[in-house]
Amino acid sequence: MIEIQNISKKFGDKVVIDDISAQFKTGICNLIIGSSGSGKTVLVKCIVDLLKADKGEIIFDNTHLSSMDKEERKDLRQNLGMLFQGNALFDSLTVEDNVKFPLDMFSNLSIEEKKIKVNEILARVKLEGVNNKFPAELSGGMKKRVGLARALVMKPKYLFCDEPNSGLDPQTSMVIDKLIHELTVEFNITTIVVTHDMNSVMEIGNHIIYLHQGKKEWEGSNKDIIYSQNKLLNDFIFASDFLQDAKAMRMQSNPSK
Repeated sequence: MIEIQNISKKFGDKVVIDDISAQFKTGICNLIIGSSGSGKTVLVKCIVDLLKADKGEIIFDNTHLSSMDKEERKDLRQNLGMLFQGNALFDSLTVEDNVKFPLDMFSNLSIEEKKIKVNEILARVKLEGVNNKFPAELSGGMKKRVGLARALVMKPKYLFCDEPNSGLDPQTSMVIDKLIHELTVEFNITTIVVTHDMNSVMEIGNHIIYLHQGKKEWEGSNKDIIYSQNKLLNDFIFASDFLQDAKAMRMQSNPSK
């Protein structure tokens, strides 16, 4: 579990994150949603220690980030898996070498042991037999799965996904969502997903926090979100006609809500 307590961050006079507290539980998909500029990315960068929060505490499984020494922070980074919005694959490396990169950086495994791990995780994301292909030879969905394989090859405790469905068609997005959810449960990971994709919210949003202008405006599950009375959240979520229809249908079937 990751817990954040009263996290604040500003750049100059501009407050970007304002006194946010939340718990991100293990084995479920925790989503951070909000419009552009709401502070989602800055919050995640504070959590993964790429930015230093001005105030507050970040706690990884009962260990405070602020109390970690250099070696402990290094160990933490080895337990962080990152799936970047733009995949961040190395164009000059094959799929196998891209996925193997964290093992080369952080493990003492033999070449054969690394190959076994790479093949295991590629099989798990349904990419058998693409080891020698280069990123330019892959579709957008395949690139995303390679990025997910690389993020998980070290079996991290914590997984961070930044807009994992960006640029993907709806069908491929559903495949990526399903994989993230399945692997979160299977490997018992604390997963945090930053997303604008409302289909992802409804499909895998076990726990959701909604940010608005740097503040936590709402918190709940994808089941709760349909019945929310928060106007700011509703304006953000139900801009989609599909979700407006979904809310109307649920409200009709549960008028007491």
